[in-house]
Amino acid sequence: APGRRGYSGAGAAEFLHRSIVPTMHYQKSLPRLPVPKLEDTIMRYLNAQKPLLNDDQFRKTEELAHAFEKGIGRELHEQLVAQDNQNKHTSYITGPWFDMYLKAREPVVLNFNAFMSFNPDPKSEYNDQLIRATNMTVSAIRFMKTFRAGYLEPEVFHLNPEKSDTEIFKKIIRFVPSSISWFGAYMVNAYPLDMSQYFRLFNSTRLPKLNRDELYTDEKAKHLLVLRNGNFYVFDVIDRDGNMLEPSEIQAHLKYILSDNSPAPAFPLGYLTSENRDTWALLRQKLLENGNEEALQKVDSAMFCLSLDDFAIKDFVHLSHTMLHGDAANRWYDKSFNLIITKDGTAGINFEHSWGDGVAVLRFQNEVFKDSTKTPAISPQSQPASVDSSRAVQKLDFKLNDALKAGITKAKQKFDATVESLSLNMIQFQEGGKELLKQKKVSPDAVAQLAFQMAFLRQYDQTVATYESCSTAAFKHGRTETIRPASVYTKKCSEAFVKELSKHSTEELQNLIVECSKYHGRLTKEAAMGQGFDRHLFSLRYLALSKGLALPDFYQDQAYARLNHNIISTSTLVSPAVQLGGFGPVVSDGFGVGYQVQDDWIGCNVSSYPARNGKEFLQCIYKSLEDIFNVLKGKKIGS
Repeated sequence: APGRRGYSGAGAAEFLHRSIVPTMHYQKSLPRLPVPKLEDTIMRYLNAQKPLLNDDQFRKTEELAHAFEKGIGRELHEQLVAQDNQNKHTSYITGPWFDMYLKAREPVVLNFNAFMSFNPDPKSEYNDQLIRATNMTVSAIRFMKTFRAGYLEPEVFHLNPEKSDTEIFKKIIRFVPSSISWFGAYMVNAYPLDMSQYFRLFNSTRLPKLNRDELYTDEKAKHLLVLRNGNFYVFDVIDRDGNMLEPSEIQAHLKYILSDNSPAPAFPLGYLTSENRDTWALLRQKLLENGNEEALQKVDSAMFCLSLDDFAIKDFVHLSHTMLHGDAANRWYDKSFNLIITKDGTAGINFEHSWGDGVAVLRFQNEVFKDSTKTPAISPQSQPASVDSSRAVQKLDFKLNDALKAGITKAKQKFDATVESLSLNMIQFQEGGKELLKQKKVSPDAVAQLAFQMAFLRQYDQTVATYESCSTAAFKHGRTETIRPASVYTKKCSEAFVKELSKHSTEELQNLIVECSKYHGRLTKEAAMGQGFDRHLFSLRYLALSKGLALPDFYQDQAYARLNHNIISTSTLVSPAVQLGGFGPVVSDGFGVGYQVQDDWIGCNVSSYPARNGKEFLQCIYKSLEDIFNVLKGKKIGS
């Protein structure tokens, strides 16, 4: 429908859609992230500590917490509130959170970068590497153009879509001034979300610097970066007038790159982005001094990085390894994202985490999937344009001296050893999902989290610090808050299932599950409303250190350190575009758990290092889910 899209001269659609409500219409009037009351934070903190400590340890932690609340904690809290009141354009977590990411010196790959893989194109003949790479690239450029033109539909969470997700509502709300538009949406139970991170999706990278990295964006750059076989290629995808190159030309250039038989470089530069950040910062300095400034500038400013892998995907485990780390020769982990497409057209995104959270990346993925599958720019019958790709495509050459070659060799050795020690395992539980759980009036997310607690208790006989990520994008410049799924309720319920099964009737077990569900629901709601405790305590600690104060005793408590050593780190997402997602463990003796609760099945993707057995953990999760579902169905279970 020509009305729905803008067209360039020769007919390629330039925009995904044209929203009648401008993209950033709600941004100005978004509510601010609240700083919780200190007494609430201390109470929530102690609730989270309770299942992890014995009575003596808990008493000590409680004393330190109350002393903090009455003393230095109160002073820091008042300073934080005053500081927040002076910075109404942003949120209290923004500065400290960027610093946390950008000052971290560990490699970004496996420690911070996450991945989400796309579902295959429903039309199988479109899953050819060249066709899919062309279609997804075109859709990504359309997304970028739609966003920059202000035509991208604002991101809104609709509690009552029949009322708020309608043409009539949009026609009214667009005339409500930006300064109060949020309230108009709120009146019909719609919650606009923060979109301040979106601009960093494109032409952006994380630059390694000593002590603290920098985020760099150059929106004027018009080229795409393509990696294949460890070689770097760039070509313009936007012309002088800001129009997108014809899809047939993009197809021709990608075909040229896919048929280039240049050997893989002996010293692939991509490995440097997998290094310790200070090591990489020093090597980058050497690269610049050695005459590579122009080539690096092309890499850093490129619209995004398209990584084309020369192999097909064998199974889901191979898929996870490929998208989470792959071969560092064919990735640039510092780019805001790498769009990875393998020989058989399997696609995924690996994204750097400092600039933004899953919400922005997921919206991008949903739009790209929808556009590239419903209105693909080229078809299997399309012919590439007859253009001279050897002139349009530039292969980047890097000048390397001995120090740089040694740096790359060392980075490769480290990377290979780390990847070698990483295990990825997954299960699909097919005996039920969201539908059955909602019928039984329990929260699907609470059941998944309860299964993780139960599984860990079965495997290791303990309850440990657990992290679940929750978006606070309902607030201006919100990032994430932590839900603490390990509670006295999950501990009691897990012990009943794992250790005392014979003592409990099915009805008692059902009641224990319902209690867990209610409490987890409360924690989730609090976190989403900015009423968790983790970010608040993190900001108070950050404030104390930035003022040069001695670290308060509260933060020196071993229990505080233990609670922040997240052995079970979890994150969930469900989307029609995404097949699975995952990330590395956040501590060497931990599990990284990516999970999704679908209508009639539950999937888990677990990463671990040798200190933990991920395969066994998954077997225990499966057993726990089986037991929980059987109890909810009223069946008696055996140990």
